Amino acid sequence: MPKPSEYAVHLLLTGGHREEVKFPTIQDFQNWYSTTVKPKATSKEFENVPIKNIQGEYMVVRPADIIAIRVEPIYTSSVDRF
Repeated sequence: MPKPSEYAVHLLLTGGHREEVKFPTIQDFQNWYSTTVKPKATSKEFENVPIKNIQGEYMVVRPADIIAIRVEPIYTSSVDRF
């Protein structure tokens, strides 16, 4: 089975907002989730969300406002066929 090049993490937030951030490995996502989101699930304080490959830009989110998370493996070697 091929290994994903990166993982797109889709955050569904209260109010219907959607954001996408990318992690190089599933372990990086799991580490961020287990140390930032899960322990502070009811927190209204802002927490940093790592943004890959965007210089000078950052995102913060309130863990209590995350309704759902979808993790999508991205394969750069795959070919889209329409």
